[in-house]
Amino acid sequence: MKSKTEYLTFNTPTRCAFVNLTPKVRKLVEESGIKEGLCLVNAMHITASVFINDNEGGLHQDYDKWLERLAPHAPTEQYKHNDTGEDNADAHLKRQVMGREVVVAITSGKLDFGPWEQIFYGEFDGRRNKRVLIKVIGE
Repeated sequence: MKSKTEYLTFNTPTRCAFVNLTPKVRKLVEESGIKEGLCLVNAMHITASVFINDNEGGLHQDYDKWLERLAPHAPTEQYKHNDTGEDNADAHLKRQVMGREVVVAITSGKLDFGPWEQIFYGEFDGRRNKRVLIKVIGE
């Protein structure tokens, strides 16, 4: 079995952002030479997410609004976690809803997606460095 690993670093200028990772993941799968296997994409921070969905701007705005209704940032005093001096309890909750990682099958050397599927990094407490792991394994 072969494997290829890469780490991406993100520092979004806004508190919340969605970044399409699909082109980078596709390139890494191609570089790996793996024809049949799996690709793991994992947010390596507890206030960020990786998920699969449609690359449609309106949907991303809907996510932003929906997540803010589920776990509003303010008032920050509403969260016990913020008693530690942080102000990002909402980001932890948003990450829990959106997920930590995705696994995509590799078939004939390509990501084996359904229609419209793409991989996204979701940031919920931006303006600092965070990493994403991409690991491709297979034959």
